[in-house]
Amino acid sequence: MTNPYDAGLGKTPANYQPLTPLVFLERAAAVYPDHIAIIHGNAHISYETFYARARQLASALAAREIGVGDTVSVMLSNTPSMLEAHYGVPMTGAVLHSINTRLDAPNIAFMLDHAEAKVVICDTEFGDVMKEALSLAKVKPLLIDYEDTELGEPGTRLGDLDYDDFISEGDAYYAWAMPSDEWNAISLNYTSGTTGNPKGVVYHHRGAAMMCYGNTIATGMGQHPVYLWTLPMFHCNGWCFPWSLSVVAGTHVCLRAVRAKPMYDAIADHKVTHLSGAPFVMSVLLNASDEEKRDFDHQVAFNHAAAPPPAAVMAAMADAGFALTHLYGLTETYGPATLNAWRPAWDTLSAEERSKKRIRQGVRYPTLEDLTVMNPDTMEKTPADAETIGEVMFRGNIVMKGYLKNEKATKEAFAGGWFHSGDLGVMHPDGYIQLKDRSKDIIISGGENISSIEVEDTIYKHPDVLSAAVVAKPDPKWGETPCAFVELREGSKTEAKDIVAWCREHLAHFKCPRYVVFVDLPKTSTGKIQKFKLRELAKDV
Repeated sequence: MTNPYDAGLGKTPANYQPLTPLVFLERAAAVYPDHIAIIHGNAHISYETFYARARQLASALAAREIGVGDTVSVMLSNTPSMLEAHYGVPMTGAVLHSINTRLDAPNIAFMLDHAEAKVVICDTEFGDVMKEALSLAKVKPLLIDYEDTELGEPGTRLGDLDYDDFISEGDAYYAWAMPSDEWNAISLNYTSGTTGNPKGVVYHHRGAAMMCYGNTIATGMGQHPVYLWTLPMFHCNGWCFPWSLSVVAGTHVCLRAVRAKPMYDAIADHKVTHLSGAPFVMSVLLNASDEEKRDFDHQVAFNHAAAPPPAAVMAAMADAGFALTHLYGLTETYGPATLNAWRPAWDTLSAEERSKKRIRQGVRYPTLEDLTVMNPDTMEKTPADAETIGEVMFRGNIVMKGYLKNEKATKEAFAGGWFHSGDLGVMHPDGYIQLKDRSKDIIISGGENISSIEVEDTIYKHPDVLSAAVVAKPDPKWGETPCAFVELREGSKTEAKDIVAWCREHLAHFKCPRYVVFVDLPKTSTGKIQKFKLRELAKDV
C-alpha cells in the first residue's frame, strides 16, 4: 500500500538541503555584519570581514585546483588563520586536516603522507619541525607560511608564499557551493591508537553541523557569547566550537598558549562567558600569582574534559567564579558526546556525595541518539547497578564517518551497530555513565591522548632496557601523566634521568614519562605484564 505521506512529496532544493556548519558563518555575517567575531591581540575582526576572508581563502585554494577529495593540512595555533581555515577549506569541498602542534617530525610526516596533503599552511613558530617532517614525507604539497604579527614571534619559513598574500589572491565574494551530500568529509583528525601509527578519523558535514547545535545547547550559550580559546583548535577541530560560535554569533578570543595572565586579562577585559579545556587549564588559573590574576564580576562557564579533577580543585574553581561542566567524548565523536547534566536536587547533598556526582561522565549529548554500556563480546547491555563494568558505546550522527584508508579498524569500531569506545565503565541507576578504566591503555595528559605502547616501544629500544611498561599516573596538573616501570639488563648503570632523556630524543616531549621506576615487572604465568598492579604502584610514586 502506498504511503500517502510519500506520494508526490519528494525532496527538492526548496525543502531539503544538506546539513553543514558552513552556512552558520554566512548567516552570522548577514545578520550581524558589524559584530566582533574574532579578537586577537589588538585586532578586532567583524563577522563581515571574517566571512570575506574565509571566502578569499576558499577562492585562492580553488584557483590552485584544490577541491573535493583533496586534503589541506594546517599546523597553526589558536589564531584567526585557523578559524578561517575551518570555513575556507571545506568551502572548496576539500578536507581540513589540523595537525597537533606538539607532535614530532616523524609523526607529522606519516600524517601528511597518509592524508596525501596537497597544501600545508604552517605557522612560522612550527616551521623547523614542519621542515624536518617534509624532508621525511613523500608528498610535495603547496607550502604557505603564516606569521602571527599580533602575538607571535618571527619563525622559520618553508617557502616564499605568505598566508596574507595568498588570501589577497582570492575573491571576497567567492560563490562557494554547499556540499553535494552532507555525508561528505569536512575534516580529518588523527588519534593515538594501540599501535605506532595513528588512525585518521574522518568527520562529515552532517555530524559537524549537529555538534554545533549540541554544543550551544549543552554549554548554555545564549546569543553573542564570548569564547576564550584555551582548548587547542587542532584537537577534534576544537570540539567543533570554531563552527559552533557562528550559530549564536559569538566572539572568539584567540590565545596562542595557555598562560595565566593572558587568560585573566581576556576574562576581565572582554567579559569572557565560556571556555573549555582539560584540568591543566584549571591548574594554570588557580596557581597564578597575584600579579597575574584579575578580578571579574561575572561567572564563566568552564567545560572540562579528560580525567575529572580532584574535589578540592573543583571547589576552588567554583570559588574563583567558574561554573564547571564535565564532558566526555573521543576524537571519533567530534569531541564531547556526554555531559554531566547537573540536577538541582543534588545541591542539597553532602559535599562528599556532590563530589561523587560530579566525577561521572554523565548522559548523552542533545545531538547523540544513544549511549550505553555493553558487554563487548555478547553485545548485551550491562545492568544499571553502578558496579557491572562494560564497554561504553555510542550511536548517532555525531559519530565519525570512519577511519581513513583503514576498513578493518572501521568495521571493528562499528561492530554490532555501535561505536566501541574502548573505554570501560558502569551505568548508574539514574542513567549516568562513569568511566572505570581504559581498555586500550591510552593515557590522557592535558587533554592529549598518549599511547602507552608507543612510549614502551621507545623505551625498549634503549640498549640497557630489558623490559618496560607504561601506565597513567594521576597528576593534579595534567590529569594523568605517563609513568614508566623499567627492568634493566644486569650490570646496567642507567638512571631514571637517562631513560627520560632517551624518550625526549625520540618522542614528542609531552609523551615522555615524567616518572621512571626500576622494578621487577609483575607478570602472569604466561609472561603478560600485569598493568593493573602497576597502576596501583604508580599512585604512590
